[in-house]
Amino acid sequence: MKRISLFFLIFVSAPLLFAQGFSSTQQRKLTNAMSAISNLYVDTINDKKLVESAITAILKELDPHSSYIPKEEVDRVNEPLEGSFEGVGIQFQLLDDTLLVVQTISGCPAEKVGVLPGDRIIYIGDQLIAGVKLQNSDIVKKLRGPKGSEVTVKIHRGGKSDLMEFKIVRDKIPIYSVDANYMLSKDIGYIKINNFGSTTVQEFEKAFTKLQNSGMKNLILSLQGNGGGYLNAAIQLADEFLSSNKLIVFTQGLNQPKSEAVSTTTGKFEKGKLIVLVDEYSASASEIVSGALQDWDRAIIVGRRSFGKGLVQRQFPLIDGSMMRLTTARYYTPTGRSIQKPYKEGLEKYEHDLVDRYNNGELLHADSIHFPDSLRYQTLNLKRTVYGGGGIMPDIFVPLDTTKFTEFHRKIVSRGVVNKVCVQYIDQNRAELKKKYTTFEKFNKEYNVNQSLLNELKTTAEKEKIPVDSIQYATSEPLIKLQLKALIARDLWEMNEYYQVMDAENESLQKAIQILKTPGKYEEILK
Repeated sequence: MKRISLFFLIFVSAPLLFAQGFSSTQQRKLTNAMSAISNLYVDTINDKKLVESAITAILKELDPHSSYIPKEEVDRVNEPLEGSFEGVGIQFQLLDDTLLVVQTISGCPAEKVGVLPGDRIIYIGDQLIAGVKLQNSDIVKKLRGPKGSEVTVKIHRGGKSDLMEFKIVRDKIPIYSVDANYMLSKDIGYIKINNFGSTTVQEFEKAFTKLQNSGMKNLILSLQGNGGGYLNAAIQLADEFLSSNKLIVFTQGLNQPKSEAVSTTTGKFEKGKLIVLVDEYSASASEIVSGALQDWDRAIIVGRRSFGKGLVQRQFPLIDGSMMRLTTARYYTPTGRSIQKPYKEGLEKYEHDLVDRYNNGELLHADSIHFPDSLRYQTLNLKRTVYGGGGIMPDIFVPLDTTKFTEFHRKIVSRGVVNKVCVQYIDQNRAELKKKYTTFEKFNKEYNVNQSLLNELKTTAEKEKIPVDSIQYATSEPLIKLQLKALIARDLWEMNEYYQVMDAENESLQKAIQILKTPGKYEEILK
């Protein structure tokens, strides 16, 4: 397979930085300025801070996606794409200055030694962590560490008078790209991918095989909220749906020659009906996949116009372990569309683009979106009209549902009230809920958020100085109940079950299901 050899993030050597672009005069100018500051400035300087500020300022002048990553942040920033980190494998919540274990990650060290959801970690090593007002970041630093290293925790468990001690040997902890995969009907499968990392394609193949064995004939692939990741992962995923020798994407830049990626003959789903969900937060690698499938008339794209990031970054390691992500090329869909939205009017306007879309009515009405004729393209098989110049415009537009969103709801979510109330509820009722709802299917069918839990939410909101406006509360109550139920499902089971609850109100998903269940509708759209 002919394939682009670079990722969205690629390690290259630092000496290339001044190979072209900066003239020798400008390089000397910068060196002279730094030398003068270093040798003549009136006070002691923080050279590290000054250099980092200079690099950051230079990159900010180039484009919105070139960036500097301090040494301390490199591992954390790369973790979601690498697909793992090293630690003990728990999901936790700081609840009233106590570290509460919400979930243990299946097959990981904490679960193997017997740590259970609902346990409270009192000591990590010899340090008391209960009641001392630590931040989440402090806890993470203490629990994470190199694979093979050991950490001792002392835990209080309900019904036990003494603290229980566990010695946990740290290991690789997976970070999954596939959030959800389940059957929507006897022949419609659903897979949701949250980013494009090193394990994304393997996770997709595993989920796909599971659904296929369950009778899947048609697939809905959700890239909603997927901000992108590795270019090669996007290419490999698009390849799963396209027959051989189809152009998937090409990249090109001033100092980067044109490079193409073409599909192979090994796709797992080249024939069945395929719908891809996107929204205004679907970016980068998500747009490569949806753009390629749209250009080849292989899928129906449903949702709202995607983010519009069509720039490729290379990652340059710097001498002190920090990193610089530098835009080196643009990518183009098979029809030649550039998906990158304009950024020449400055970073501030670029960052307010989604707000502007909302204020202009674009997220609510398809007829508020206007493209000039110069951005008009035709798909490669059916000659349908598609557009470039700022994201992927879906074939079927689904407006943003704002009817349940209020300022009260925004505040109780952003200040952690919903999550806190849910964690407390699970902590107090876990055993009873597990006994009553032995399967998720039973829970999803029968469980309803009761009034006492809603009253607790209101009380907690008031403690957080969030006034409970009765009209706003009534408007948002159905959404609040849905979110609480989904969070409870996640804590009792996994993220897959969380999305099965939330997706009941996912308008784009429901539209996709309707298309697949209406005889002839899919074919009518793709004609």
